Amino acid sequence: MNQELFEKGLKVRREVLGAEYVDQAIKNADAFNQPMQELVTQYCWGEIWNRPGLDRRTRSIINLSLLTALNRPHELKLHVRGAINNGLSKEEIAEVLLQTAIYCGVPAAIDSFRGAKEVFAEMGI
Repeated sequence: MNQELFEKGLKVRREVLGAEYVDQAIKNADAFNQPMQELVTQYCWGEIWNRPGLDRRTRSIINLSLLTALNRPHELKLHVRGAINNGLSKEEIAEVLLQTAIYCGVPAAIDSFRGAKEVFAEMGI
């Protein structure tokens, strides 16, 4: 493991998803899934999210779209919270999800709207 990239990734991951969630995920890791936590933190968050080519808002928009297309509701909820943390408004998130209805299908978008509403309620938005 590249410790420097892991630390950079951990910082970004905490800023986007929230320190409480990230710290809990790492704390709960065991011998089985610890390598996955290291991979995600180092590669996804350390390497990719730190690249200069896109800002965090844009990366959040892409993630919301892709997670809707892939029908990954758990990850979508995490990234709705991340999108808010990265400066997207509720209205902008709705526009992203409306766009996904056209290209990913209405049922996928409906599920994503449902998940986003749950996150907004949890965050008091």
